[in-house]
Amino acid sequence: MPNQRLTIGRVSFNIVNAVIMIAVVVLTLYPFLYILASSLSEPIYIQQGKITIFPKGLNWKAYQLVFEFPMLGRSYLNTVVYTITGTLVSITLTVLAAYPLSRRNMWGRKAFTTVILLPMLFSGGIIPAFLVVNALGMRDSIWAIIIPGAVTSFYVFIMRTFFEAIPQELEEAARIDGCSHIQILLRIVLPLSLPSLATIGLFYAVAQWNSFFPAMLYLSSKSMQPIQLLLRDIVIMNDTDSVLGGTDASERALRGETVKYATIMAATLPILVVYPFVQKYFVQGAMVGSVKG
Repeated sequence: MPNQRLTIGRVSFNIVNAVIMIAVVVLTLYPFLYILASSLSEPIYIQQGKITIFPKGLNWKAYQLVFEFPMLGRSYLNTVVYTITGTLVSITLTVLAAYPLSRRNMWGRKAFTTVILLPMLFSGGIIPAFLVVNALGMRDSIWAIIIPGAVTSFYVFIMRTFFEAIPQELEEAARIDGCSHIQILLRIVLPLSLPSLATIGLFYAVAQWNSFFPAMLYLSSKSMQPIQLLLRDIVIMNDTDSVLGGTDASERALRGETVKYATIMAATLPILVVYPFVQKYFVQGAMVGSVKG
C-alpha cells in the first residue's frame, strides 16, 4: 500500500511537472513563432490580425527587402566583430581575475574579492562612464563597446568557484615538475575548465550580441553601428522607410510591419544557431561551477 501511494504520488508529480513544462515551452515559443509567421505572411493578414503561429499567404518579400538593405551587411559585420573580440577579451580578463582569487594563499585575497564585488552593488552611472570613455579617447572606436563592460563580477566568482573545484594534487604535481603559475593555468586549469569557459563565453557573447545602448551612447558614426542598433531604429523608432526607400508610399505603409518582423528574425537567428553547439557545455559548466561555494 505505501508503495502504491508512492507510485501514485510520483506519477502525479510527473504529470503536473510535464504540464508546467509544456506551458513554459508554449509561452516561450509562441512569441518567436508569431514573429516568424508574421515575417513570412502577406501584410494584409497582419493588419487583419489573422496571424497565429502559421504564415498566411507565404511571402519572402520582407526578407528580400531587409537583406538588400545596404546597412544590414555592415551592421552584421560590426556585430560579429564586436561579439567575437568582446567575448575573447572578456573571457581572458575573467580568467586572469578568477585564477588568482581561487588561490587560497594569495596575498590580499579578501580585499581583491571585495573590490570585485563592489560593482555588483554600486554603479557610477551613465554620465561618469561617458566622461571616462571620452577622456580615454575611446569614443567612436571598437574599444568603447568592448572595454567598459568587459568583465562581469558575477562571472568572475563563477569561474573562481570552478577553479577551486579542480583537485589541488594536479597543480602540486605540476609545480614539482617545475611549472610556473602561468604554465599551470594554461596546461592544466584551462583544459579542465572548458565547460565553464564555454558557459561564461556564451553569456558574454549573447550579452554582446544583444547590446545596443553602449553603441547608442558612444558611437556617432553610422558605419560602426551594430545590428541591434539598426533593429532599434527600425522596430522602436519605426524607421522602415530606409529599408523600403525604393517602394511607393502605399507599399511602404503596407509592408512596414513585415519588415520589422523580418529584421527581428535576421538579428536573432545567428545567436540561436550558435547555441546548440555549446549547449552541452552550458549545462555541465553551469552545474559544476555552482557545486562548491
